[in-house]
Amino acid sequence: MPCAFRYLLSQTFWPLVFVTIAIGGVIWLTQSLRFLDLVINKNLPFSTFLYLVALVQPMMMSVLLPIAVFAAVMFTYNKLTMDSELVILRASGLSPTALARPAIVLGLAVMALCYFLTLYLMPLAYREFKDLQFALRYERSDILLQEGVFNTVSENLTVYVRERKPDGKLLGILVHDSRNPGRPVTLMSESGVLVQTKDGPRVIMANGNRQVVKRQRGELSLLNFDSYTFDFGVTTKTPHSRRREATELYLLELLGYTGKPGRTRKFRAEAHQRLTSPLLALAFVLIGLATLLSGEFNRRGQVKRTLLAVGLVVIIESASQGLHTLAGKAEAVIPLMYLNPIAVIAIAFYVLVYDPRRRKPAVKPGHPHEA
Repeated sequence: MPCAFRYLLSQTFWPLVFVTIAIGGVIWLTQSLRFLDLVINKNLPFSTFLYLVALVQPMMMSVLLPIAVFAAVMFTYNKLTMDSELVILRASGLSPTALARPAIVLGLAVMALCYFLTLYLMPLAYREFKDLQFALRYERSDILLQEGVFNTVSENLTVYVRERKPDGKLLGILVHDSRNPGRPVTLMSESGVLVQTKDGPRVIMANGNRQVVKRQRGELSLLNFDSYTFDFGVTTKTPHSRRREATELYLLELLGYTGKPGRTRKFRAEAHQRLTSPLLALAFVLIGLATLLSGEFNRRGQVKRTLLAVGLVVIIESASQGLHTLAGKAEAVIPLMYLNPIAVIAIAFYVLVYDPRRRKPAVKPGHPHEA
């Protein structure tokens, strides 16, 4: 019945979109708090802040989508049951398998999307995220000084720049350095330029003066200069490279990695987690369908079945995360990572299609037990 299939699919799809946006928005807010310090204290442009938050979304979405599709299926089929729509569809000749087919198709689509996220988009985005984070930490000359504000470069060191030219030239520079409480230093210059050296960022200032207050003596020392180099002293020597994390590598890179045994096990566990975790999308959908569609319909509510389905999902998701952690320590656990979702899919599908009433043998006429 194509009309019923399309109707059930549309009724499940839009709740999935809503749940994904709602839960994704909450996760986006929690993740964005990690980078607020870069905006408030380190003067990171807001566009870069949004870019950083966007780069961590694929990892979050790969975990969120299986839960979102489960919530959408539970909400939709519960609502259709309460409105007696499923009763009517079943009375018209549709089996539980036919009623479940639209949700299964949606679960397969979400599973395919999760594979795209975990195998390609997540390592691509997270690698870019870590590279950008590395650059902001060690090569911050483009964000260290923002014009028109008092930049807190480090504790007791404040820099003000009136204007910053596109070519990097700085105009109207004021530096107040109180890192030495007994000798606070104030520098002012007409212009300058910020340069990045192997020892950290420095400002080469031109046409200005240097004022030093000697508090013990109550004296002010004034020095006019044509050129002066000020070292911020806030950045250590910049590493030339960094070691990639497991979440930054693609599947073949994880499987082909050879190194220390502990790190190798961790990388292989990550590879198998990416192959097994998308299967949870289909497993969760089948759990919801098996608990709601198997047995008799109850229009008074299905609270017990709903709680059972939620409990099973929590247990299976916890088992998936736990097996991932254990596989990083012992490779013998890896087969269990595959058994967890595959066994759930097989059992839930069997419960969904199994109908005890079909198994009862028919009573033949004239049989001794015939009434």
